[in-house]
Amino acid sequence: MLKILQGVPPLILLVIATTLEVGGDAVIRIAIYNHVGAIRIGLFLAGAMLLFGYGSFLNFAPLEFGRVVGLYIATLFVVWQLINVIAFRTVPTLPIVVGGALVIAGGAIITFWKPT
Repeated sequence: MLKILQGVPPLILLVIATTLEVGGDAVIRIAIYNHVGAIRIGLFLAGAMLLFGYGSFLNFAPLEFGRVVGLYIATLFVVWQLINVIAFRTVPTLPIVVGGALVIAGGAIITFWKPT
């Protein structure tokens, strides 16, 4: 399976990783604030599995760790906002959009700027 995943473009692996991370965080938040008992425990386990998947897919990306961080943070911001709208019905405010644009720009600089 590792050989198959190494053939997947790094951006796809990062999108999968960030979706798993944010999804896992959202599931755990829902467990904490909206459920009790066995359902809460089940949601905690599901969240833990999603977060394990995030760590795995992030590290499958065949990029130098220092470079992957910039692209990962930018991707994380975008996916986080999408999940926030879908799961919690919260639209980003103007400061979040402006700050997010800076996060995306910074991630692009870290990832793609090749020092001479």
